[in-house]
Amino acid sequence: MAVRACGLIIYRRLQPAPSPKVTDSIEYLLLQTSYGTHHWTPPKGHVDPGEDDLQTAFRETQEEAGLQASQLTLIEGYKKELHYPVRGKPKTVVYWLAEMKDCNTEIKLSEEHQAFQWLKLEDACKFAEYEDMQAMLKEVHQFLCSRE
Repeated sequence: MAVRACGLIIYRRLQPAPSPKVTDSIEYLLLQTSYGTHHWTPPKGHVDPGEDDLQTAFRETQEEAGLQASQLTLIEGYKKELHYPVRGKPKTVVYWLAEMKDCNTEIKLSEEHQAFQWLKLEDACKFAEYEDMQAMLKEVHQFLCSRE
C-alpha cells in the first residue's frame, strides 16, 4: 500500500509590495529536514488513523512550523498530489495552498527540522531539489498570478 502524507504550501506577501507586480512580493516557506539528506520541503507528514487529509496537513504544519490553522488562510481551488517512490515503496503527498495572515508570524521548528527559509519562487526552486516539487512551486506561483 502507498504511504500517504499531506501538507501545506505556505506563502506570505511582503507588505508593502516592493514592486508594482504583486507576485514579486510572494515568498514560500521551506523547512530543512534534520535527518537524511537535509532536503528542503513544505511542512508535511503522514496521515494518522481517523484523520482526513486536510486535518493532517494542518496538524503537521502546527507540529513542524508552529503555525496554527487560525494563522493561515486556505486558498480555494488549489490541491496537488505528488507521487514518488521512497525506499522502493510508492508515496503520495497531497498539498494544499495556504497564505499567512500576518507575514511576521514567528516560525517555531520541531526537532524534525533544523532550519527554515522564506524564499522567492526562483530561490525556492533551487532549494527544492526534486523536479516535481519545483514544478509544483511554479504551478502554485502561476495559480497565484492568475488570481491577481
